[in-house]
Amino acid sequence: MADMGAFRAAVTAWAAGGPGGPARELAARVRVRAVVLLEGLSDAAAVDALAASRGRDLAAEGVCVLPMGGAMSVGRFAGLLGPPGLDLRLTGLCDEAEWGFYTRGLARVGATEQGFFVCAADLEDELVRALGPTRVAEVVEAEGDLRPLRTFLHQPAQRGRTAEQQLRRFLGTKKGRKIHYGRVLVEALGPGHVPAPLEGLLAGV
Repeated sequence: MADMGAFRAAVTAWAAGGPGGPARELAARVRVRAVVLLEGLSDAAAVDALAASRGRDLAAEGVCVLPMGGAMSVGRFAGLLGPPGLDLRLTGLCDEAEWGFYTRGLARVGATEQGFFVCAADLEDELVRALGPTRVAEVVEAEGDLRPLRTFLHQPAQRGRTAEQQLRRFLGTKKGRKIHYGRVLVEALGPGHVPAPLEGLLAGV
């Protein structure tokens, strides 16, 4: 939905110091009712993939999936989009190590933590554990990345790590890989195997 993309771009520009008028106008025109605040593009790819697998078009439902470019930005975005700003419903995912940024940022602007879900380490960790190392390796092979994976696993730094840790680290070794696998790993999930934070997020919007 093009208008939701325009709203996302307007909010990002607003958060960077631009005017808020365009975002306010688009929020009304698109009828945005909720915003999913995410740390990065790989999280957004996963959320969009899960929604598509359930036959849902979040943009058409008035839900904006918004990667913020890092957890430290949550207070800024929550202030613009939550109670002090557009007063939209806020939800989201975050890595366990970044939860403190979320709690402080949301509290600072009077937004609730309800609707925010914490991944055990990060979303990639949740997906690798949900699928299991063997299935993830099969997906990697199907995507044409088996040779890079084997090269990576032979690196001395990978010795002593569990298979889950190795695969999680592999996903972040090339630009764009986390984004790509954020989608394909979600698509590989069987019924009943969606990680709880991701399932809870989608069920709540």
